[in-house]
Amino acid sequence: VPLQAYGGGLAQAGGSLRLSCKVSDDTPSHFVLGWFRQALGQEREFVAVISWAGVSTNYADSVKDRFTISRDDSKSTVFLQMDSLKPEDTAVYYCAGQRSRTWNLVRVSDYDFWGQGTQVTVSS
Repeated sequence: VPLQAYGGGLAQAGGSLRLSCKVSDDTPSHFVLGWFRQALGQEREFVAVISWAGVSTNYADSVKDRFTISRDDSKSTVFLQMDSLKPEDTAVYYCAGQRSRTWNLVRVSDYDFWGQGTQVTVSS
C-alpha cells in the first residue's frame, strides 16, 4: 500500500508546519495510521498514532500538547499539525499504515507500510 508524505520544510523555533500523507488504498478507513521520525544518526522513533475513524490518538511525550494527528478518510489522508516547533524536532518524518485489530501501534515493527519520508528542519 503506497503512502505518500509531503509538507515538510524549514521552520523557525516556535513556528508551525503541517505534514500530510496520502494512503493509496480503496479502504483507508481500515488502517491504523501513525507518524514516526528519524533524526540524523538516531533510530526511528514514534511520534503519534490515530485509530480508525480518528476516535483515539496517542502521542510521544516529547510532542504531546504541541502536535496533533488527524485523518480525513474521504481524502485518504492523515495529517500531523506541528506547533511550537523546537530544534530537536528536526528529523525526517515518516507516515506509516497498518491493518490491525488493535490501534495503539507505537513500534516501528508494528507497521508494514511506510511513506518515503519528508524532511523537517527547525532553526533556533
